[in-house]
Amino acid sequence: MKLNLKRPLAFFDIEATGVNVGSDRIVELSVIKLSPGDLEEVKTWRINPGVSIPLEASLVHGIYDEDVKAEPLFKTVAPGIAEFIADSDLAGYNSNKYDIPLLMEEFLRAGLSFDLENRFFVDVQNIFHQMEQRTLKAAYKFYCNKQIVNAHSAEADTRATMEVLLAQLDKYAGKEWEDKSGKVSKPVVNDIEALHNFTNLNKLLDFAGRMVYNDKGEELFNFGKHKGKKVEDVFNAEPSYYSWMMQGDFPLYTKRKLEEIYNRWNAKKAAERQHLRPQQPKPVEVVKPVEIKAETTARPSAPAPKTIEHKPAPQEPKKEFHKSDNRNHNPQSKPFKKQDDTPARPVDEDMLSLLKEKFKKGL
Repeated sequence: MKLNLKRPLAFFDIEATGVNVGSDRIVELSVIKLSPGDLEEVKTWRINPGVSIPLEASLVHGIYDEDVKAEPLFKTVAPGIAEFIADSDLAGYNSNKYDIPLLMEEFLRAGLSFDLENRFFVDVQNIFHQMEQRTLKAAYKFYCNKQIVNAHSAEADTRATMEVLLAQLDKYAGKEWEDKSGKVSKPVVNDIEALHNFTNLNKLLDFAGRMVYNDKGEELFNFGKHKGKKVEDVFNAEPSYYSWMMQGDFPLYTKRKLEEIYNRWNAKKAAERQHLRPQQPKPVEVVKPVEIKAETTARPSAPAPKTIEHKPAPQEPKKEFHKSDNRNHNPQSKPFKKQDDTPARPVDEDMLSLLKEKFKKGL
């Protein structure tokens, strides 16, 4: 079948450093442009994201830092991309939620204005999900070729669910399945643990999906500004995030699992502090016997008093200084000051006669 096109339609797909359209970067972009008249043009750009590509992302698309270190930055190739799809409608798989928003973020970072007005967007995933519904009713019809009687009653839905599982075990017995990393297995087997592993590929931690496990079994936040980051790393960088979540409108089970991680993290921090404490007293323990030896050697040799001989030297000028002060404050000088302060008596005949008598005695 040929597409009925009135203008070009650009199918495109993006490989990036992650799935966060607000912070992740494009590492590869491929476009197949179909134009009226069966004209097909294909262009692919390998791009240096300007940041390190996480290993988790590289394992999915196979592009590593070494593969893009010599490639141009997005802002360098942005004009060429915009020109190639300038007159096109856009199509992709989950493109409305991921590829188009991520592409627009990169255009804006590059300072390039790309107008989405008056364009059509065809998301192939939406067609799939809406035409092949993933409801219990659809599953019961698909696997059991039956219609649920009294649908949405608890017992009828429960029995339908049980019959669907039994039918799945028959339908997929021995059927191979390939995961994202290319590993092939036969996951649908009559074993509850195996079915548990296959039906929990996302490795949810709290059922609400706010936290998940990575391949190493480490807890990651799965929402918000810290999406994809280790929970403990967030506690280290922003401890108040824990309080924000505990006081926020999150499910109780989510808070319970978060509290378990927080308590474990706190215990690690306390253990680290206790581990550091013994290292501080060790120098003190070494110094103590040295101080005791110093005291015992000082007693027989008694050099300490000799070193104190330097102390009288500065004290002598102090004493001289005090003597000079004492001379200034000699009590013998105080009467003279008092006599000086008394008013002088006028010379009269009595004083003259007394002076004459003194001179006569001296003679």
